[in-house]
Amino acid sequence: MNILVVDDEKAIADLIEIYLTNENYNVYKFYDSKNILELLEKIDIDLAILDVMMPDIDGFMLCHKIREKYNFPIIFVTAKVEEIDKISGLTIGADDYITKPFQPLELMARVKAQLRRYKKYNQSNNNDDNIIDFRDIVINNNTHEFYFKEKKIFLTKTEFAIMWYLCVNRGKVVKSDDLFKTVWQEKYYEIDNNTIMVHIRHLREKMQDTGKKPQYITTIWGVGYKIEK
Repeated sequence: MNILVVDDEKAIADLIEIYLTNENYNVYKFYDSKNILELLEKIDIDLAILDVMMPDIDGFMLCHKIREKYNFPIIFVTAKVEEIDKISGLTIGADDYITKPFQPLELMARVKAQLRRYKKYNQSNNNDDNIIDFRDIVINNNTHEFYFKEKKIFLTKTEFAIMWYLCVNRGKVVKSDDLFKTVWQEKYYEIDNNTIMVHIRHLREKMQDTGKKPQYITTIWGVGYKIEK
């Protein structure tokens, strides 16, 4: 696999190259962003590791330009530690963000995780309407498989149907009666809301998202449920 490394700190770029090479990756290393787009026209890159603060074209701008044409994973490695910087990087198209100083083995683990995710879901199934991949969720309606944070989680048939319907409608509020009619294919009564609540609780438990403010499946009281995009 071909990994692009762009960092104006020579020592860091060289260190990353050593660890990647030891993992048998082909490394294309640059100390600035000048010739990157030309390289991408010639070489099929599988993943990029970009510094943010670089002369001429910074990492954010480079990421933006890459995303105009390519969808391989991008990991930012940078000394910028403010939360807004992380949000900006992820918003413009990065897949992960690690701050300096970092442990090289942690970076390698993130590289491998991103490559697994990309190769398994994005490349071969990018246009498959039966596969939904967003945030930490990958759900495959062809195989009835559910992955959360790279981990495969077993769901019952009903749990899967609920999760699939919520994911299809991600960003929207799914009314309890619509959810019940779709999953159970029966007429909805108020008492049926208890049945839905139990299954939602089980899903949250399996996702280890049982805090007072769940981060994934949120309850819209008196209406239904919602998964944010």
